[in-house]
Amino acid sequence: MSVQPKKFPMPVQEAALRARNFDEVAKGYSTEIAIKEAQRCLNCKNSPCVVGCPVNVRIPEVISKIVNKDFDGAYSVISQSSSLPAVCGRVCPQETQCESKCTLGVKFEPVAIGRLERFVADFHNSKCEENQVKTQTNGHRVAVIGSGPSGLACAGDLAKKGYKVTVFEALHTAGGVLVYGIPEFRLPKKIVEKEVSELKKYGVEIITNVVIGKTVTVDELFEDGYEAVFVGSGAGLPRFMGICGESLKGVYSANEFLTRANLMKAYDVKSHTPIMRAKKVAVVGGGNVAMDAARTALRLGAESVYIIYRRSMEELPARKEEVEHAQEEGIRFEILRNPVEILGFNNKKNNRDPRNGFVSGIKVIKCELGEPDERGRRSPVPIPDSEYVIDVDCVIMAIGTSPNPLIKNTTAGLEVNRQGGIIVEESTGKTTKEGVFAGGDAVTGAATVILAMGAGKTAAKAIDEYLLKKEV
Repeated sequence: MSVQPKKFPMPVQEAALRARNFDEVAKGYSTEIAIKEAQRCLNCKNSPCVVGCPVNVRIPEVISKIVNKDFDGAYSVISQSSSLPAVCGRVCPQETQCESKCTLGVKFEPVAIGRLERFVADFHNSKCEENQVKTQTNGHRVAVIGSGPSGLACAGDLAKKGYKVTVFEALHTAGGVLVYGIPEFRLPKKIVEKEVSELKKYGVEIITNVVIGKTVTVDELFEDGYEAVFVGSGAGLPRFMGICGESLKGVYSANEFLTRANLMKAYDVKSHTPIMRAKKVAVVGGGNVAMDAARTALRLGAESVYIIYRRSMEELPARKEEVEHAQEEGIRFEILRNPVEILGFNNKKNNRDPRNGFVSGIKVIKCELGEPDERGRRSPVPIPDSEYVIDVDCVIMAIGTSPNPLIKNTTAGLEVNRQGGIIVEESTGKTTKEGVFAGGDAVTGAATVILAMGAGKTAAKAIDEYLLKKEV
């Protein structure tokens, strides 16, 4: 039987229409298309795709069940490894993970594993009931700090083993970066709510509006009877370039901009959250967060949006799909450009200090790529006398984030590296403090959802072994 050489395309909203709304861009596979895509799988005996998955979902088994129209069975297989299948099917970079290992991809396009995962999860969520799942409790209590991907994965695995798990979330809504960082048009918040409710079925308790390090400390959690603590607090501390003009009104970190738009729903005219609805926006950075910020600004009414990135399109770290969607929506890419100053003006009389004024433009310098370093990466080299100004009234810095230092500063015995990431034993997530484990962006800095989930699962296994050994 001949094999379809290309993936079946994902149905999407038309570009001109979606650029002005916050509805989900990708519409998902129909049952018919999902089965046809699943039939492209070669059923390899060595299953290289499983090795490429950070949480080791048994992908061939899932695909086989889709072919046989056993969608409930497919979900059952996925959920044994992943606590957030509907999320992962939407935002995980499958092209560099499971799909990159697909044998079919040697000659043709790989199987669309991520799209199939999304299909299975959406099918399950459309018909599942909110029934409590009975698990035999083992009498042990574990605290999880943060309800992002790593925290939810850790909590889910431990709850299924019978642990009484309490998740402490600093914000008023569970989900971490899934609710404050990823826009509605990429990941609808009802999907996150559904995934969180699935965990609650296993008895996971989620307490919001608790800032660990302020409301309560890690040491106080132990005093309250928790026998182990997992830190999955993410990397919410934004970075800036340190250039002149970053204190001007109209300069945002991507974290603040996206949190206002996503979590606080600033895109809704009924929302009381202030956000600048600028006409001309520059987004500095080239990752997925930069794409999210740029596409959000466009949907908030911007007439022109620029991505300013200091390397070439080949080095752009964002997912190919997100870059293509941004280009289709009309976002302009200023490649091999680096900001040197944010320009401003002050509309108050007798005050000419631009630091207290508003953004009027961003000065950039042209770059070229130098020789590769020891990692093979070519650094941008400024071209003398090549500066020019891009006329904008808003600048969004999307150049990365660091772990919040609050937990580190309030927890004796917890060591961190120079970047502020918690130091852990890689194979277990064990920190330098007895009974404390950590994973996800709090350890690595900003990374992917699925890698954070993998770290949460690793720590859950280690916590289980730690407490069983302690019990003996």
